[in-house]
Amino acid sequence: MASLRDLRSRISSVKNTQQVTRAMKMVAAAKLRRAQENIFNTRPYAYKLSEIIARLKDKLDPTVHPLFQERDVSGNVLLVIVTADRGLAGGFNANVIKRAEQEIEEQYASHRDEGRLFLMCVGRKGHEHFGRRGYQLIGDFRGTFDKLSFNTASTVADSAEEGFLDGRWDEVHLIYNEFKNTISQNRIVEPFIPVRADRFLTPVMESELAHLEDDDHQFQDDLIYEPGTRAILDIVVPKYLSYKLWRILLDSNAAEQGARMVAMDNATNNASDLLKDLKLKYNRARQDAITKELIEITSGADALEAG
Repeated sequence: MASLRDLRSRISSVKNTQQVTRAMKMVAAAKLRRAQENIFNTRPYAYKLSEIIARLKDKLDPTVHPLFQERDVSGNVLLVIVTADRGLAGGFNANVIKRAEQEIEEQYASHRDEGRLFLMCVGRKGHEHFGRRGYQLIGDFRGTFDKLSFNTASTVADSAEEGFLDGRWDEVHLIYNEFKNTISQNRIVEPFIPVRADRFLTPVMESELAHLEDDDHQFQDDLIYEPGTRAILDIVVPKYLSYKLWRILLDSNAAEQGARMVAMDNATNNASDLLKDLKLKYNRARQDAITKELIEITSGADALEAG
């Protein structure tokens, strides 16, 4: 059995850890509230912009804009993988990394083996994980979530777009955690470039769009485009890609804070349970020590009387 000194040391250590996890839970909860506000304010605009692009593409010749043109599926592929910069968020990072590895094994194993697979990892955890495993990494976006901004989303989107236009890769996909609620996330693999004819909807988008659709504001089929279709697309499509990535970064950030809050809450509760067990052991050990001392004193007294 552990000594009283060891038990006191362990109790003190667990109490200190519990204070840290409780503080981290409170910080994550405050960040989560702000992240939720940002994503809830961003989603309606992103959804509507997606609807505009889908309608434009449906009405226009796909060859009218280079970002609409689909290429040979056997060409080079870029995967944009969004993770966090920090850990202590439960399975948040491990889950999205596992989903990315599963997608690579199922869809792009030959691309990886032949050097036709590229990864752009937004967040430190994904960058370091795949970097250690010899993948071809594009750019360095570690520390993105320390000071998240729309400029970062634009930079990532522009890099993916430029590589597509230059022919370095022929398709781009996004892999990330979508914020569902505080305790759960959806692991999403979403096409990015080229912009596809069918509108991609995540589980959260499907549920939220049912409340956002308004029949009184549907687009008409006889629209006249000024100053011209290509001029409009040159402005709208890059903006759409940047804003789509911005929504995804906000989604991932909110999901990360929710996962961290839950993980720290669980850690705090586990520390409480551990403290109960340690205090019970401490009290038993203390009682044993007192009992042993009483027995020694009694035995000594009896020995003196016998002498």
